[in-house]
Amino acid sequence: MKNKIDLTDRKALILAAGLCCFLWGSAAPSIKIGYRLFQIGPADTASILMFAGIRFFLAGFLVILYHSITNRQWIPVPKGSGKAIASLALSQTVLQYLFYYVGLSQASGVHSAIITGTNVFFSMLCASLVFRYEKLDIHKIIGCVLGFLGIALVNLAGSGSKEVFSLSFFGEGFVLLAQIFYAVSGSLIKKFSRDFDVVTLSGYQFMAGGAALSVIGTACGGTLSGAVGPSAFVLLLYLGVLSAVAYTLWGVLLKYNPVSRVTVFGFMNPVFGVILSAVFLGERGQALNWSTLVALILVCLGIYVVNREKG
Repeated sequence: MKNKIDLTDRKALILAAGLCCFLWGSAAPSIKIGYRLFQIGPADTASILMFAGIRFFLAGFLVILYHSITNRQWIPVPKGSGKAIASLALSQTVLQYLFYYVGLSQASGVHSAIITGTNVFFSMLCASLVFRYEKLDIHKIIGCVLGFLGIALVNLAGSGSKEVFSLSFFGEGFVLLAQIFYAVSGSLIKKFSRDFDVVTLSGYQFMAGGAALSVIGTACGGTLSGAVGPSAFVLLLYLGVLSAVAYTLWGVLLKYNPVSRVTVFGFMNPVFGVILSAVFLGERGQALNWSTLVALILVCLGIYVVNREKG
C-alpha cells in the first residue's frame, strides 16, 4: 500500500492530467496520419466512418477489459442501462465523431486542435442553460467570450496573409458541431451516472457507437483494405488505446479530486494539439502564425477562467 500512487498529490495530478491531455492532443494529427496510411481521401466519407467505428469499438473493449481486470471479473452490461448506453452512443460516439472525423478530413490539425478546446465552453453552457446542473456566473461568461474570440480570430485571419475568411462548414464547421455533441454527451453522462458506473457506461457506449459507425460505413461502401502496411494498423491500435487510457485515467482523477482541480488542466489539450500538428503534419506555418498563437492563448485563457476555483 505504501507504494501506491496518491493521485491527490499535486505532482501526481499534474503528471497524470498532462498525460491525458497529451493523448487527447495527439488525436487530431494521428487521425490525419491514419487517413494517409489507410489511403482514405477527404471525400470518402464511408471509409472515414468505418475507420472511426473500428477505433471506438476497440477503445470501448479496452475500457471494459481494464475495468474487468481491476475488478477481477468480467463487467457485463448493467441491467436497465439500455437507454443510457443508446443515448450516449448516439451523442458521444456516433454524432460527435461523425462530424469530427469528416470535418478533420477537410480542416487542418492546428485549427481543429484549437476548435476542440471549445468543448469546455459548450459543456458549461449546456450544463448551465439546458440541464440546469450549475449556475452561469460572470467568470464563466468571460471565459466563453475569450474562447470564442480565439476561434473567430484563427478562422477569420486564415492560415496565410492572403486569406480573409478560411472557415469551411464541412471542415472547421463540422469540428465545431462535434464539440456541441460532446457537451450534450457530457451532461447526459452526469445524468446517467446517478444510476450506473460511468466507466462501464463509457466502455459499452463506445462499443455500441463504434459498431454503429462501422455498419454505416460498410453499408455505404467504406473499406480499409488496400495497399496498407502494418504501421497503419499500429496507428489504429494507438488511437484505440489513446481513448481507453485517457478516459479511464481522467475518470480516476475526477474520482479522487475536486472536479475544478482536474478540469483546469484541459487548457493543455489545444496546446498539445497545435504543437503535435506542427511537428507531425508539417503545419508549422499555421502553428507559428500570429493569429493562431493569439487564438491559442485566448482559448487557453478562456478555459482557465471557466475552470478556476473561486477564491
